Amino acid sequence: MNQRLLVIEDDTRLAGMMSGYLRQNGYGVVHAPDAERGLAALQTDSFDLLLLDLMLPDADGLELCRRLRAETSGRPQVPIIMVTAKGDPTDRVVGLELGADDYVSKPFEPRELLARIRAVLRRSAGASAGVEGSVLRFGRLEIDQGARQVRIDGEVRTVTAYQFDLLATMARSAGRVLSREQLMDSVRGEPLEAFDRSIDVHIARIRAAIEDDPKRPRRVITVRGAGYVFAKVQDE
Repeated sequence: MNQRLLVIEDDTRLAGMMSGYLRQNGYGVVHAPDAERGLAALQTDSFDLLLLDLMLPDADGLELCRRLRAETSGRPQVPIIMVTAKGDPTDRVVGLELGADDYVSKPFEPRELLARIRAVLRRSAGASAGVEGSVLRFGRLEIDQGARQVRIDGEVRTVTAYQFDLLATMARSAGRVLSREQLMDSVRGEPLEAFDRSIDVHIARIRAAIEDDPKRPRRVITVRGAGYVFAKVQDE
């Protein structure tokens, strides 16, 4: 069965181009031209991924992203790729902070869009060979790679698919400093752009989920000028 995508985009020409290209590559696509019809589609049908334009005629895409993440907190979440205006890094950073998995900037090459969709869907499916079913334990923290869950004292903490992979990557290299470039390359599979703050945003979201005090992290530590290290020994 084809994976199904929901495109919430008010530009009908762009939506038609995206839908046609994605269907040619084996995806089922439903288009909603505004937030109201997008929400209705999400309530009546199931999708594997959402492509969300941030400038909609009847809603702020960032607010819609926040609402969707809040409504599904603690439950499996539909991955979200934001479609942002070119040259506006602020929207990208805020969107990632609100729980989006990735972004693509207009104008974009269809092949870039397809590559990002495939990468997010792979992460969402938990297709990491050789680690399914294994649980990484660090004191009160459990990273269940099979269920793709993060738990503190048995309580599931909400993270996106991208953030889960980022945390698992660091945890499997506990005690080793990983640069932002290494993290981006290992998780997304592409080099970090000089202006790209997405790793830092995702780290902040991970800390909010797993740290007792995100402002004084004990699990994911910043190594100034070098990157991040996941603490091998953690307080109980």
